[in-house]
Amino acid sequence: MNLDNIVIVLSRPDEPRNIGAVCRAMANSNIHTLRIVGDKSKIDIEKVHVLAIHAGYIFDKAEFFSSITEATADCALSAGTTRRRGKKRKGKLLLPEEFAKNANRISAKAKVAVVFGNERTGLDDDEILECTMGVTIPSSDEFGSLNLSHAVQIMCYTLFRFNEKNKMGYTPITGKRLKKTTAEITESLQKIGFFKITGKKDMELFWRDILSRAALSEGEAQYIEKVFTKAAGLSSKNSGKDSD
Repeated sequence: MNLDNIVIVLSRPDEPRNIGAVCRAMANSNIHTLRIVGDKSKIDIEKVHVLAIHAGYIFDKAEFFSSITEATADCALSAGTTRRRGKKRKGKLLLPEEFAKNANRISAKAKVAVVFGNERTGLDDDEILECTMGVTIPSSDEFGSLNLSHAVQIMCYTLFRFNEKNKMGYTPITGKRLKKTTAEITESLQKIGFFKITGKKDMELFWRDILSRAALSEGEAQYIEKVFTKAAGLSSKNSGKDSD
């Protein structure tokens, strides 16, 4: 994912401190392009910088527009965030993780916008219609409304984490390959006398479950195998010395 092609759009924000918190949330996730639908002259810039702290530069570079359509005109995809479903609300609303997959595919060559509404009312039906799709952040039915900066933080973090995941520098071994490693471990432990023969199956399942969650690389699998093989060899060698 190209995070430089991710655009955060705030439509009619009321509270300047919320804008500052949004800037900080964006900077946390390495996203730096902010666009605002509204009048810059009506925003208390000092209050923005109070909560933006070291991310105030994001607001200073922000562009201002008169509509969401104008703010997203150069974007291939614009996702309006909403917790309300309805006929005019794009039908199926994607979860943040589902949206990240779309953004990953498109952001390599084009801009992708995530649009957030006013703190009190969110995006109205007409504003949602200006977007090409809808995204929803699941929350409690008891109190479903999220603070603006919190919603931005969740979306930005989801995009950031998806990007980091795809930057993983290796391919995890397959289940078939992992079976070889777990067999090597259990055979070595059996030689040491760590468990009875009847417990071998349970031991294999234990190591399979633990190591599958670790997403081992081929090099890591080989290293683990060598450790257990050597341990079994040393144990056998020491047992021979004890019997002399």
